Amino acid sequence: MDLPAKTPSSLAPGAKSRYDDWVVTHINQTLTIHLNANFLGWHRWYIWEMEQALRSDCGYKGPFPYWDWAKTEKETFEKSEVFDGSATSLSGNGAPLKYTDSDVIVINSQYPNMEVVFPHGTGGGCVTSGPFANITVNLGPIGLALVGNKTDTSGAGYKYNPRCLKRDLTDEILHRYVNETSVLTLIRDSSDIWWFQTIMSGAWGSRDIGIHPGAHNSLGGDPGRDFWVSPGEPAFWAHHANIDRVWWMWQMLDPEVRAANVSTAVNGPITMYDLYEPHKNATIFDLQNLGWVAEGQEVALGDLMSTTEGMFCYVYE
Repeated sequence: MDLPAKTPSSLAPGAKSRYDDWVVTHINQTLTIHLNANFLGWHRWYIWEMEQALRSDCGYKGPFPYWDWAKTEKETFEKSEVFDGSATSLSGNGAPLKYTDSDVIVINSQYPNMEVVFPHGTGGGCVTSGPFANITVNLGPIGLALVGNKTDTSGAGYKYNPRCLKRDLTDEILHRYVNETSVLTLIRDSSDIWWFQTIMSGAWGSRDIGIHPGAHNSLGGDPGRDFWVSPGEPAFWAHHANIDRVWWMWQMLDPEVRAANVSTAVNGPITMYDLYEPHKNATIFDLQNLGWVAEGQEVALGDLMSTTEGMFCYVYE
């Protein structure tokens, strides 16, 4: 996080560190990398580039970790070694705020029949323990859901807004959306990629938001619950590594159809819920980019389907 940003300050005044380049890229492409056909492949490349940066820029030599949400759901956040605040954890909860029972979080209220109400968690304030206790979040908030059916958009425009990392770990959200049954059902019952990505992230018109948004929202806080700025939360990477792992497990059930550079591996629109232009279905030839994370590079969506071909060479344990 000490390296300077590559994103020009004229484009993103708030991007101060190399880490912020990843956040800017996610903000820039939010509406074309979620709830659509690009979601899984784009994020596979995105987290892979983070792994390469950790190795080349930071000297990291270990495996890229994933967060097994179903295990945390069974243990509870308080008992999870991933969030226990130790030196080897992803840091702990935020400092506890004085919530009341009426302090709930509402998301998706702008969409018909999709409003979801969450209880508050057990934290809410600045993270005080573990390796990320003193990091500074520079960008956002842009779409941060707050208690009282409010949304904080004060950081729009890529402005510089330094603040602490906040968390509000919420077991109830994991229990509801990110449990062992929901993960196994997703893998077992998704007959094709359209169903897999739709159930994983929540179908249009449904209040079942799926395991992807469910895990994000269980972290709570700022920027963990911000749809746009969520990579500013360090747990983002372990979360999305597990998204990739679950996708990989599903792919391995029928690799020639699901993990090859073939048309059956991709299905769906190229924007979120097809709400934005251009209104078209994705193909394996559609070029993806990561902005200043991988400057000047473009990769066809079909080339992001396999973890053992092309630029990738990894499997999950």
